[in-house]
Amino acid sequence: MASLRELWSDILRRGGLDEQLADVGRIVTIAAGRDDQCVVVAEVDGEVAGAVYLEAGTFTPLNLEPAVLAVSPHVFPRFRRKGVGSALMEAACRFAEQHGIAHVQTAAAAESRDANRFMARLSFAPQAMLRAATTSSVRARLPKTRQAATPAASSKQRIDRVLAARRVRRGERVPG
Repeated sequence: MASLRELWSDILRRGGLDEQLADVGRIVTIAAGRDDQCVVVAEVDGEVAGAVYLEAGTFTPLNLEPAVLAVSPHVFPRFRRKGVGSALMEAACRFAEQHGIAHVQTAAAAESRDANRFMARLSFAPQAMLRAATTSSVRARLPKTRQAATPAASSKQRIDRVLAARRVRRGERVPG
């Protein structure tokens, strides 16, 4: 587990070493008990060289075309350019074929030039840019008028507020 925690340290949730080790242990245990998930570990001379998490599912929750998602195919730097990444992606293809799935998808960090080149050489085409932010930072940048809107207000109440705001802007007296 320690090797997987080290390998995936940049993508695991932030926290202490014990917390990350527990997360990796939980991920491996859950995957081992399910037919639609798998953790593949590549070894070279008995040493962990790389790993990938595989999950059979769909392209997206809206596109129900079956696909295997190869999550975080990582290779330790000392084992790169030795066929480990190719072996991990071969395992993803085998997993897809075992499940009768015709597509494999993966993601590489946007700033990882080598990983993106590797995936492009294997015929993976860009499909989307996945972005993430904290809820509070997104809320802070949303227009304040949207944040203030209450979903419980009736249509008539909202229309009355809009009309009142327009009257105030024009300098008219607001009925009340």
